[in-house]
Amino acid sequence: MSRVFGDLRQLGYVVRDIQGAMKYWHEVNGVGPWFYIDHVPLASFDYKGQPSALEMSIALSFSGGAQVELIQPRNDAPSLYKDFLDAGQEGLQHIAYWPEDYEAAKRQALAQGLEVGQEGNIAGRGGFIYYQTAGHHGTCVEFAEFNAYRQYQFAEMERICRDWDGADPIRTTLPAPPT
Repeated sequence: MSRVFGDLRQLGYVVRDIQGAMKYWHEVNGVGPWFYIDHVPLASFDYKGQPSALEMSIALSFSGGAQVELIQPRNDAPSLYKDFLDAGQEGLQHIAYWPEDYEAAKRQALAQGLEVGQEGNIAGRGGFIYYQTAGHHGTCVEFAEFNAYRQYQFAEMERICRDWDGADPIRTTLPAPPT
């Protein structure tokens, strides 16, 4: 646990081939099922303070209590994901926290000297922000707004992954909160 931001909740991997990455994690590591979103519905996205028309796919799963996220940018719009791939890297790009008080955590990160690299909002799901970390070049810190929607969705994903029997390793339907 971070004494500053709480529990480490997610490991985020930027990949060139998300289908291949899901297959690898499933077949080699036994992680799944994957909840795949081909086109993430971004309501807004800024890269280094400027609007960017990022298009991306993501896949989410859990290994124990840790969420594993795979991200593949789908266009050349500026993003930290594109920067990572353009630098010849692929793999772990960020660690994430889901702070109880998202706005307070953002203020704390800025007070500690972290610089905003990118920030966005997924339509209907909430905000996220990535901080670049000069002290540990190449690995960003992300905060995701841990609102009621995400609390339910992530808890359901974790439960489904914990009870998974190996069938249906890639799913395109996310658990939705009860209406």
